[in-house]
Amino acid sequence: MVRSRTKWLLAALLALLLWSPPGLSQSDALGSAHGRALELYEQGRYEEAVTFAEKALVLGEQEFGVDHPNTAPLLNDLGLLYKTTGRYAEAEPLYERALAIGEAALGPDHPDVARGLNNLAELYRATGRYAEAEPLYERALTIAEATLGPDHPDVATRLNNLARLYRATGRYAEAEPLYERALAILETALGPDHPNVATGLNNLAMLYKATGRYAEAEPLYQRALEIGEATLGPFHPAVANRLNNLALLYKATGRYAEAAPLFERALAIDEAALGPDHPDVSRGLNNLAELYRATGRYAEAEPLYERALAIIEAALGPDHPNVSASLNNLALLYRATGRYAEAEPLFERALAIGEAALGPDHPGVAIRLNNLALLYRATGRYAEAEPLLERALAILESALGADHPDVAASLNSLALLYRATGRYAEAGPLLERSLAIREAALGPDHPDVSEGLNNLAVLHLATGRYAEAEPLFERALAIDEATLGPDHPNVSRGLNNLAEIYSATGRYAEAEPLFERALAIGEAALGPDHPGVARGLNNLASLYQATGRYAEAEPLFERALEILEAALGTDHPDVAVGLSNLASLYRATGRHAEAEEMEARAKAIRAE
Repeated sequence: MVRSRTKWLLAALLALLLWSPPGLSQSDALGSAHGRALELYEQGRYEEAVTFAEKALVLGEQEFGVDHPNTAPLLNDLGLLYKTTGRYAEAEPLYERALAIGEAALGPDHPDVARGLNNLAELYRATGRYAEAEPLYERALTIAEATLGPDHPDVATRLNNLARLYRATGRYAEAEPLYERALAILETALGPDHPNVATGLNNLAMLYKATGRYAEAEPLYQRALEIGEATLGPFHPAVANRLNNLALLYKATGRYAEAAPLFERALAIDEAALGPDHPDVSRGLNNLAELYRATGRYAEAEPLYERALAIIEAALGPDHPNVSASLNNLALLYRATGRYAEAEPLFERALAIGEAALGPDHPGVAIRLNNLALLYRATGRYAEAEPLLERALAILESALGADHPDVAASLNSLALLYRATGRYAEAGPLLERSLAIREAALGPDHPDVSEGLNNLAVLHLATGRYAEAEPLFERALAIDEATLGPDHPNVSRGLNNLAEIYSATGRYAEAEPLFERALAIGEAALGPDHPGVARGLNNLASLYQATGRYAEAEPLFERALEILEAALGTDHPDVAVGLSNLASLYRATGRHAEAEEMEARAKAIRAE
């Protein structure tokens, strides 16, 4: 089953090269080394595979010569392994040399030259060198169309790869027709039920998901899954990939109960088919852990993150970009649970790996900078956070362009730092620019636009501009209800925000049903013990206190505090907020001794 998976992957739309024998006259030693490299690659034992691929290349150069066409596949094979293990600087000259051999032996317009161009372009894309990758993808597409005809499956592969670059750089309108044409070619050439058609459906669905078109994405993901199960069987790793993608859509739209069994089934398939230590198993573990983190099941998420990290380090080495991503995920869990001292060295190591492996100006480095800066912000280290956020923004603007959605997210992070430090005049223009970018790139009804509206409205709320905040909150809420459904946690956030405006302006009767609905959504979607539920309880309790309903407020404040202490630990800053809220109620009801105890605990937490 493992071998069939690799054959399918290499035939799929995103295949970069063929693990084909370099020649019919190869020696036994060369054939053995090449075969062993393939076997280890299939098993995910990439570092071991490198040794045999290096040996095969040496033997091939001795047998055929350094510039012989039969040497080019060996160069490509070793280049792929170097790329897979994050050794990008070593992969590049191999790909370049293989391409030069192909052009000299076969001519500049041969289909195999197109494959070589594609390999080098994929390396450039992986390292964030998008401007260098694009002309190579375009030339590969031109060659394929001229030599094979516009309706050949290889043309679909080239279209998909160029579309993927467009998607990565936020050029969604340019990517979509390429994905659509690729899918049409595959359906015509291979039939509507071919596994490669499933890949084409998946690619188009990913574009729809990226642009918030969830209702359009879902049937494509479902059809891709059905094709995979019918053609490859229900236990094939490609089916696991389809399950993961559909589950990620469900997670994005708050359908956590539907996502969980898909993630679990995908993980079980990969473990059975590939073995418990394969890098693809790490992906499944991370996906399931992310779901647990999103729903506040931190204790269940942590061992999955830790196991995923161990697998990736063993398979790819401690300095691979995927290790950086895995470290980042575990650090996010630590940050969410207030374990800042444990999170910081992981964020720092993730950043160091990214800078070394991808270069200091890669978008992935910007993400790592942002995450470390958010940790600094959470711990009040604003002066340390600011230069990281500024550098992240500069990287993204340079690499992706000033109008990319990731730039909008980076502007948002910097603006929130300004807001936290009372620099409202500096925060406002950034939030406005961020919102404008998202509306232009993603459309006016995308959930990220809702986030931008909420953030700008919160700034208006903080500066007492209630009349300007209210319509923004209302529009954000309408977007989330329409795109994510009425029971999504983001809807709960929107209801809370709008209720805050009503409370601030003394419209308690209007605020109360919104707080109540927000709390009900949170309990249903996240479970009764999630920290987000505690915030909902605090909000409703504060309303009760403001309207003199102290007896109704007290059990809500108490339950909120219990949830926070259980989920985040007794020393988390959010626990200090809960203690302060309860102390305020005790003061209002004349229970000063109890209030002093709560206030002392809160003060001690904040002093740490």
